[in-house]
Amino acid sequence: MPTKLSTGILPNELTKIVESVFATMVNLEVHAYETPWFPNGDHLTAVLHMAGDWNGAVLLKCDRRQACRFAGRFLSLDPPSVVDDDVRDVLGELVNMIGGNVKCVLPPGMQLSMPSVVDGSDYCLRVCGTMVRDRLAFQSAEGPIWVTILATRS
Repeated sequence: MPTKLSTGILPNELTKIVESVFATMVNLEVHAYETPWFPNGDHLTAVLHMAGDWNGAVLLKCDRRQACRFAGRFLSLDPPSVVDDDVRDVLGELVNMIGGNVKCVLPPGMQLSMPSVVDGSDYCLRVCGTMVRDRLAFQSAEGPIWVTILATRS
């Protein structure tokens, strides 16, 4: 029997949300899979903060090549060869859609921030006052992506 996350969303619900967003918006099948967390040094992280009866954030992490390919699929164009504003905007929109769907299963009145995107070859992103509640890996034809739920510490 699945256990509930502190967000009130079941892990299988989060999996369905991520699979649906990627299938609908970038025409890409992603599937949850078990693998240890392995942060690499050349990636992008999109963050959406949530506030209300529950406070936390949703993070979407992928490598630069994947982000460019997602942007190409999302915009129905050839993928850009480098990370640019379009790539960052698409990654922000993907985390926004995931977070918007998560919001639907949380208590009413949740507020969402504008998405933020961090990229670089060596960075550490910390959302102050939070801890990892769940981190799910997804595999696709483009490689692994990670969705992390952060929640404020109780």
